[in-house]
Amino acid sequence: MPVTSPAAPAPPAVPPAPDRPDALPQDFGTLLSQDPEIAGILLAERDRQAGTLQLIAAENFTSPAVLAALGSPLANKYAEGYPGARHHGGCEHADAAERIAVRRATALFGAEHANVQPHSGSSAVLAAYAALLRPGDTVLAMGLPFGGHLTHGAPGNFSGRWFDFVGYGVDPDTGLIDHTRLRALARARRPKAIVCGSISYPRHPDYETFREIADEVGAYLIVDAAHPMGLIAGGAAPNPAPYADVVCATTHKVLRGPRGGMILCGAELAERIDRAVFPFTQGGAQMHTVAAKAVAFGEAATPAFTLYAHQVVAHARVLAAGLEAEGFEVTTGGTDTHIVVADPAPLGVDGRTARERLSAAGMVLDTCALPYGDARGIRLGTAAVTTQGMDDGDMARIAALFGAAVREPGDVSPIAAEVRALAERNPPYPG
Repeated sequence: MPVTSPAAPAPPAVPPAPDRPDALPQDFGTLLSQDPEIAGILLAERDRQAGTLQLIAAENFTSPAVLAALGSPLANKYAEGYPGARHHGGCEHADAAERIAVRRATALFGAEHANVQPHSGSSAVLAAYAALLRPGDTVLAMGLPFGGHLTHGAPGNFSGRWFDFVGYGVDPDTGLIDHTRLRALARARRPKAIVCGSISYPRHPDYETFREIADEVGAYLIVDAAHPMGLIAGGAAPNPAPYADVVCATTHKVLRGPRGGMILCGAELAERIDRAVFPFTQGGAQMHTVAAKAVAFGEAATPAFTLYAHQVVAHARVLAAGLEAEGFEVTTGGTDTHIVVADPAPLGVDGRTARERLSAAGMVLDTCALPYGDARGIRLGTAAVTTQGMDDGDMARIAALFGAAVREPGDVSPIAAEVRALAERNPPYPG
């Protein structure tokens, strides 16, 4: 029986989504004549994306407007520092772009302060730790076997080398976060910070309970919202900003912006966060990316994006139900988000074998740890296929194709042909 967790707001009535973009903004003509080797690689990647199903939960398709900002003259500008206090001249337009990005981010997420300079989600987390912690401090975070990120204490990562991480997990029966165990760990270890976030947890975290536990032991609450941030922007997932001391996120994934990071916090931590980003962990901001983030925040504030975010979740639920019907074991019995985690063991294969067979059939996704045992499952997301305009019927068909591909150890070319036809009917950049 499916397990539920705290619900997100119901989808509001919104107008239909606008027409999808007509074409990629880049003109490859100059590159093709100057460097055909690299141009060929870029064109091949464009064709790969258009001819297969992109089901990696961390990926999406940006709009042509975001791509245009990434390829803009701001790519040439060095701008160490912050608006009005740069270490280089000629930053008036860079300042304007960053101020717009900050203004849009704080309005979109209801935060007092935003830093939009982090180069990635990991950079954002590093800055948050630098602002709040000292080497050797104890931190509670979701254990890696349960879906914790590398920055949540992996031994080879800066987090695992510099801090004493203690992992919490999930209930083995429900797959949901075990708050009783989390509270007991917090009381026993008295951490300096608690991290809430995962790369494969398909349910909404209970931010209020995390806040209560953090307050009880005098810990900072850091929410790593890299995956749900786009759903939060579209009102399809609860907002952690009112509960967390610091929210770290990426600007791609469901948010559909450029690859990069961001940090939200209250006014009392603004200076510490800003100093932790620059000059402590980063040098000059990538101003073309900052401008592209501003574009994405503007797009995410529209009714069309609200509809999109709710469609992403609806599609994930249809896909999860379809995978269960095909014999996969879906963790937590379903999903609240864009993420579906499934164990293909009932079909007689492990996660890596399933991924290989699916890839051969043109369905691109990841493996991930499962919340029980040592086996790996598959992790997929619906953000990109929803951007392409696919519907519930397509999700049901994708689930059936999953089952056929995983069961087929030999020639999957007929399945791959159907996958290609589905992708080509729904191109990411029509025209």
